[in-house]
Amino acid sequence: MSRPATALARAADGLILRHFEHGQQRFAVLSFPAGDVPADAPLTPAERVVAAAIVQGLSNEEIARLRKTSPRTVANQVAAVFRKLGARSRAELVASCRLHGSMLNGG
Repeated sequence: MSRPATALARAADGLILRHFEHGQQRFAVLSFPAGDVPADAPLTPAERVVAAAIVQGLSNEEIARLRKTSPRTVANQVAAVFRKLGARSRAELVASCRLHGSMLNGG
């Protein structure tokens, strides 16, 4: 399976316009930029709760139920935690948190 060709452009109001082509089909998607949060930014209180839940072995769905939020919100928070802590997997995140547990406490 081949990767779709992608073009990226800035649209009005800072939105990002992406054009995708896959075979004979063409798609356009508008989205807001992810933001300029540096990778080494401290975790927010919600991200610390999510990281701690991951260390306990909870899935995104379980975390969403626990926090009374949507699974999509949790997925976004998990992605932010991974980016900020430089983790590429849940296992790597758990190992990093166990080595540097203070990051879950804001330190």
